[in-house]
Parts: sequence; structure tokens; C-alpha cells
Amino acid sequence: MSKSRNRQPTIIDIAEAAGVSKSTVARALSGSPHIGEKTRERVMGAVRALGYERNHLAHSLRSGRTGMLGLVIPDIANPFWAEVARGAQDEAARSGASLLVFSSDWDPAREASHLRALRQARVDGAIVNPVADNVDGLGRFGLPVVLIGSSAERFPELSSVGSDIAQGVALGLDHLAALGHHRPALLVGSPRLARVRFLRVVHDHCIAHDVDPSTLLMEEGEYTVESGRAAMLRLLERGKDAVRCVFAANDLMALGALLAVREAGLKCPDDISILGFDGIPAGAFSDPGLTTVAKPARGIGAEGMKLLVEAIEGDVEHRRVLLPCTLEVRGSLADRVGTGPARLASVGRG
Repeated sequence: MSKSRNRQPTIIDIAEAAGVSKSTVARALSGSPHIGEKTRERVMGAVRALGYERNHLAHSLRSGRTGMLGLVIPDIANPFWAEVARGAQDEAARSGASLLVFSSDWDPAREASHLRALRQARVDGAIVNPVADNVDGLGRFGLPVVLIGSSAERFPELSSVGSDIAQGVALGLDHLAALGHHRPALLVGSPRLARVRFLRVVHDHCIAHDVDPSTLLMEEGEYTVESGRAAMLRLLERGKDAVRCVFAANDLMALGALLAVREAGLKCPDDISILGFDGIPAGAFSDPGLTTVAKPARGIGAEGMKLLVEAIEGDVEHRRVLLPCTLEVRGSLADRVGTGPARLASVGRG
């Protein structure tokens, strides 16, 4: 069959080249299980040979779906959230969907604006790390939604995925205690649910180990390198002997603390030990390497996308999935008792 060099191949052309009907081609393109594998391979071979590209607009008009999904995260510049986005994107690609990514910058108004944009773009559903204190924007979204992150627990009526913060913080504190660090100073973020949960676990751990939680020094900042540096400098102003170990609420703050220690003419871990929380790749390249409680960033994005696809397909069962954290042991913690855990690349605890 001859066709104009400028004309795009159609489903009819594919059917003729593969020797099947148009309906068989349609089933193969939609991923229907009601088609033999050999027939599917013959159809897809014709698709590749002819350079066929599906008309997604026409398909969306027929199916009511666009094949577009949304992701709204707080800070795309933070490597942790970039890893979450990568996990979601990879899983979306496996399901044949494309992903639109928005960064709210921890701003509820910007988050609401992004949700409106996604709704206007006719996405089939979205994954959101909610920064707003209410569900009004999500309630008006009118499409399947899966939440991610610590703040998701505020909305039990929606499916969500997050790291097990309680398990992760306890994992870090147990490791510090085994190394002789029973009263770490804390670098925490601005008031949000993640901070509340972090401090709650620290409090309970101290009580369980006969440590007065009020004796722990604490400085507040934002979840950035510069904020961590400034908070660490404030801690150091209390005197060198006042701070021997620091547990930062995220890795960016921990890396900022490393900079502050160096600027003060001190050494990590000889003078001050530092433990991070997140597991971003940059921690492996600091000097010394940052020991950190690693959250499963890509796993959160991938698992969130799996739940979203299930919701779009009609699964209405709401689930809260918590993924365990692991410990990445590097060189930023000193062993004050000489009997600490063996140095391992990765340690996990259920």
C-alpha cells in the first residue's frame, strides 16, 4: 500500500502491515490482555516499522483519560524530593503515562494554584505532598489523589505513602547511643508535622533511656544548607564543650553544620559528630562522609505512583503505606566508647 511521504501512518496502515483487524491493533496499543503475545509482537513490529504515533487527543476523548499525571512536591531543588520525583516518573513511564511536576516551595497558595493547573490540564490523577493545613484544595481537585510525606497523616481519608519517621529517628538515636552519644544537640526545621514527629520520637527515646529530654540543646532553621550552617554556628556560640554531637532533621542542614564546624576551626568527627536524615547522594561526597538515616525517596515516589494508578483504575481502598528507613554509616560520627556497631554500608531495622 502506497501512502504519501507527508502523511502520518494510521491504525488502518498498522492493521494492513500486521495482517490483523483494526480492533486487534487497538487492543494491542491499549495493552489489553485479550490478545496473544505473538499477535501483539506482530502489531508492535508494524508500529515501529511505520513510525506510528498514537493520537493521544483522540484517545483521551474516547477513553476519558489523557495519560497525564501530576506530582506536587515542596522543593524540587532539594535532592531528596528530586529522588521522589524520579521514582514517580519511572513508575509512571512503566504504566505508559507522562508526569507533570510542580514545586510548591512550601507555599499553600502556590500549592492550590498548581492543583488548579493540573485540573485544567485534565490530568488523570496526582500525587501531592500537602503543605496546606486543610483538604479544601484536594477536595475540589475532583480526581484521584495519593499523598506522600509526613504531612499526609493529617488526611486519613486519602491513600498515602511515606517513610517510617518514628522507626528512622529511633534507628539514628540507637546508633548514636551505641557510640556513646546520649545527648545529641538537635537541628530541626520550622514548625511542621515532620518536626513534631521528629521531636516526639526523640522525647520518647530519651525517657526510655533515662535521659532528661530538656537537657538536649536545640536550634531551629529551614531545611537548607545555609540554614543548617547558621543554626550550627549558634550552637557553637554556647561553647565548644556544650556540643559534641548533632542530629540534624535533614541532610542539607547536616551538610551546613559540617561547613560551620570547619569554619570554626574544629574537626568532624574529632571535635563534633554529625548525623543527618534523608540519605541524599551529596552526603557520600562530603568530607568526612555524612552518616545519615536514609529515607527511601525513590521508593516513596514509585509506591505513590502505583497507588495512584490503582485508584485511577477504580481501586477505592484507602491505604497508608510506611516504608522503612536505613542507616548509611560513613565518617561523621566518632565512637566515644570504642564498642560501637561495625561500620557497614547500610543498616536497616524493621
